[in-house]
Amino acid sequence: MAESPRVAVVTGAARGIGASIAQRLAADGRAVAVLDLSEESTEETVRAITAAGGRAIGVGADVSSADDVKRAVDHVATTLGPPTILVNNAGILRDNLIFRMTEDDWDAVVSVHLRGAFLMTRAVQTHQVKQEWGRIVCLSSISALGNRGQANYTAAKAGLQGFVKTLAIELGRYNVTANAIAPGFIATDMTRITAERMKLTHEGFLAQVAREIPVGRVGKPEDIAAAAAFFTSDEASFVSGQVLYVAGGPKA
Repeated sequence: MAESPRVAVVTGAARGIGASIAQRLAADGRAVAVLDLSEESTEETVRAITAAGGRAIGVGADVSSADDVKRAVDHVATTLGPPTILVNNAGILRDNLIFRMTEDDWDAVVSVHLRGAFLMTRAVQTHQVKQEWGRIVCLSSISALGNRGQANYTAAKAGLQGFVKTLAIELGRYNVTANAIAPGFIATDMTRITAERMKLTHEGFLAQVAREIPVGRVGKPEDIAAAAAFFTSDEASFVSGQVLYVAGGPKA
């Protein structure tokens, strides 16, 4: 009898980097739970995976809600099998300079990024420990090094780096690894919105940014998906507690 595929949960996977990671893990033979705020929003990603011959389900959940997270992870375990791969990608932006940033701006960003990663990890690690195998990947950012107008986001992304280092220490004995990916500038739908706000064409905006990146181009979601594929592989069993900057150079 063929061995069942490993089950992966990717949060914030309806579009962008999360969708790319979900599709890459499915291509690598994982059964994937595509998780986002609503099940309807995951349909495009799920359809792309199944059309390519993979196995996926869509799951609607707010990662900052303990009840939602428990229900979602229980559903994944019942439908696909015990989840042993978790990619904490869900995130939001509420950018502003510190003197203009509201408590709600702060709480919303920290709640989704940090509380969400904590709740998802706590739920999934139960299955990983039982299976004596697991991979946890958290999406940080080069903004963890500091970025004007993003006090909430940078604090959350830096927090995730400390989070994976502690997970690596606590869960390593169970053959569970935890690592973080810190993307640089990645071209997504969000960058189109930024370009419009700056009254630039998307192509012109990307070209302007690329000039500041040593490899001479901006990143693609597939660049981040490739890093996630490595961290979640069997071959990465001796890599844990690390932060990989995928930014086209030492600075970006």
